[in-house]
Amino acid sequence: ALYVCFSGVCGGEFSILRSPQSVVFRDGAWPIPGERIPDVAALTMGFSVEEDLPWPGLGVGDLFHRPQATVLVTVKGVDKLPLKGFSYPIENAVPFSLDSVANAIHTLFSEEMPVVLQLAPSEERVYMVGKANAVFEDLSVTLRQLRNRLFQDSSILSSLPLNSLSRNNEVDLLFLSELQVLHDIASLLSRHKHLAKDHSPDLYSLELSGLDEVGKRYGEDSQQFKDASQILVDSLQKFADEMFNLYGGNAVVEVVAVKEFNSPLSRKTRSILQASQSKKENPYNLAYPYNYDYSVIFNIVLWMMIGLALAVIVISYNLWNMDPGYDSIIYRMTNQKIRMD
Repeated sequence: ALYVCFSGVCGGEFSILRSPQSVVFRDGAWPIPGERIPDVAALTMGFSVEEDLPWPGLGVGDLFHRPQATVLVTVKGVDKLPLKGFSYPIENAVPFSLDSVANAIHTLFSEEMPVVLQLAPSEERVYMVGKANAVFEDLSVTLRQLRNRLFQDSSILSSLPLNSLSRNNEVDLLFLSELQVLHDIASLLSRHKHLAKDHSPDLYSLELSGLDEVGKRYGEDSQQFKDASQILVDSLQKFADEMFNLYGGNAVVEVVAVKEFNSPLSRKTRSILQASQSKKENPYNLAYPYNYDYSVIFNIVLWMMIGLALAVIVISYNLWNMDPGYDSIIYRMTNQKIRMD
């Protein structure tokens, strides 16, 4: 299964380009909190969330048929794109990530190695897990690789109407290279169609900031920005259709268009200074907040240990008081006066 995602926004728009019949989105102008977009992705995939989502835009749908793919793409630099499908305004456009959804996939489908791909080309940030390592091993991820990919014979430059955009400008090439990534993802998946037939959902999270750089370079009223916006819309619609068809119509493709994030996205990382930092951050030696599954895990472990302890006591007592005369033939054969029947 596949999942593609666009990250949170400030005064942006959350759009559903394609979705199967088992996932119900209602037409309306209901605002969606930016920090709850990952919960929408999780619920459409059939995963539970820690807090209920009272958002009328998402219906119940078919609980027994979940999408095999969810695709979420984040477009920075614009708060709205003329895309086909359902669109909802975003309130409190804070940054978000799909790490919680990826963790849920890893936990439930670890043996099946689902495809998980999180990619931000302009930042050269990539995260691939499971079968994605084999499927996308040839995918261009660094800026140097992307630039070289654009000037190959099979690149999108031969088919895209560049109009006012230039092949000789670094900003334009960055924008076009992100569109090349969309094309290459669908192309590589088309060579591995068996992934759409497995039982594990796939997750694709893409962050595109090339349009934002075009706006900063030329201005949002420039012809270059208008041409780039139209090219991006056409590319996203094509990408959504390709991904949807590759998974046999059982994929959700979502787009988040964001002008600017309210705050930068911070990710948890480990450091060699973690021990000393933790002491400064927690001077009163307070306990850490436990997970919401703590009570469930505690009860499972507690009663399992009690049951095992009682079983050991009962088995030990019966073994200690066992009468060899009533035991198996192994004990009876030790009798020197055994009678042959």
